Amino acid sequence: MVKPGGAGQTHPWSRYVALGDSFTEGIGDPEQQSPGGHRGWADRVAEELSRGHSDFAYANLAIRGRLLQQIVDEQIGPCLELKPDLVSISAGGNDLLRPGGDPDVLADKLDAAVQELSSGGATMVLFNGPDVASSVLGRIRGRVAIYNENLRTVAGRHDAVVADMWSLRQLSDPQMWDEDRLHLSPLGHHTVAAMVLESLNVAHTLEPRSPKPLPPRSWREARSEDLVWAREYFVPWVIRRLRHRSSGDGISPKRPTPGPVFGTADASLPRT
Repeated sequence: MVKPGGAGQTHPWSRYVALGDSFTEGIGDPEQQSPGGHRGWADRVAEELSRGHSDFAYANLAIRGRLLQQIVDEQIGPCLELKPDLVSISAGGNDLLRPGGDPDVLADKLDAAVQELSSGGATMVLFNGPDVASSVLGRIRGRVAIYNENLRTVAGRHDAVVADMWSLRQLSDPQMWDEDRLHLSPLGHHTVAAMVLESLNVAHTLEPRSPKPLPPRSWREARSEDLVWAREYFVPWVIRRLRHRSSGDGISPKRPTPGPVFGTADASLPRT
């Protein structure tokens, strides 16, 4: 299926750099043949953007577990050195999950980051947070909503594109999420990729998928699944927070330099 613009539509970008945390790294969408062992929505977007563009290059600097300030400190400089004309940044979700995460303070930091990233004329894509009332994310729904409104203000100030996760109602389907209930599943990443391309008004070949509804579960089955999830995912996450550790400690960006998504063309060197 070809989305807005028709089969003959092109786009103006030749170098895309993605910044962020586990969401942009692609956690939840395992793919052994992808750099870092994960694919994710950003890879899927880059794959579509590269079709018919032999000089298109893509870098992904995102690292799981990163807070907004860490993304600013570690990823903006390398991104600017690569001279992209399209930049996406998704940041702040890990901050909001922590006690005391202030959506107003985060918005101020994001505003300064977008100002710096857009200084070279790159098109900016900003992600707001999804409206998901899971056992973990539901408790911060109010903070996410405030952050989202602030983010729209930031986007308006810098003429940025908003990738609207909050309005993506498909994400209410449990099949869109990984077993840990924090990261998207392959289907979720696929769905977000289509939304991003449509937000950019780019034609694409991603077919919408309608997952089958989950069969009704008894209270006992649901409770059993919750206990397994808490033991395998939530408790380790809490322990890492108490120890001031991150799931991204020791992890490097999976695509630190821009290169072709398909083929062997050499687009890996920074522009001059």
